[in-house]
Amino acid sequence: MNDRLHCADSGEAADLAAFLGRLVHYDRAAAVRLQAAAGGGALAVFGRPPSFEVLAVRTVRLAAPVGTPLDLTVSAGELLEAVDEGAASVVVPDPVTGPPWAGVLPPRGGWEPVAGLPGPEAMRAAVAGAIAEFRARDEALPPQHRTRSERDRIGREIWSRTLGDTELPLRAVHAAQSLGFLRPVRSSVPAGPTGPTAAPAPVALLASGGWLRLRTPYGSVAMRRPGGTGGLGALLVRPV
Repeated sequence: MNDRLHCADSGEAADLAAFLGRLVHYDRAAAVRLQAAAGGGALAVFGRPPSFEVLAVRTVRLAAPVGTPLDLTVSAGELLEAVDEGAASVVVPDPVTGPPWAGVLPPRGGWEPVAGLPGPEAMRAAVAGAIAEFRARDEALPPQHRTRSERDRIGREIWSRTLGDTELPLRAVHAAQSLGFLRPVRSSVPAGPTGPTAAPAPVALLASGGWLRLRTPYGSVAMRRPGGTGGLGALLVRPV
């Protein structure tokens, strides 16, 4: 492949590198699916961090629309190495055989707001409280019960709890926090290639069919609604 894409600014390139770095931290063999529509000014990067059971989406603003559509799966590590923050560009590496999740994507449209989502500070506090609870319960386990299966059971119980008055499990919020999507928004909005960009959209919970999506100014996490057909494997497959 080896096409070079130019980001709208160095901040976009840095945020892409940070996102890829976090994915590689969780899985050194991580892959990401890339999509850009012909004539579109953005690159969508999809990844799946292990354990969280969500799809993570980072949208990168481009300096100019792409000429031909882009849709392929590549190594997250190779893409990270190909990001040039100084030049605000990235060279697309050769495609790889993607994991099963790479053929599974959230709906493109039809997203509607869902009420009941707490604010970002409350979400960060909920994640911190859940982590503290897990550590306390883990430390309280008798030595003979401090097994992987028992720790997994505690983790499933805690992270399956829903947030506020929504269906959103805490694990999705934990994923957003761990990927850097819930950090405070920069006070200044950078200018794009054609002038000042619009202010970033606020944090929101959206739904489309059997999907939920937690959207933040820095990226989104999407997942199947709890009580649905179960897991990412039950979602509709689109060609890679």
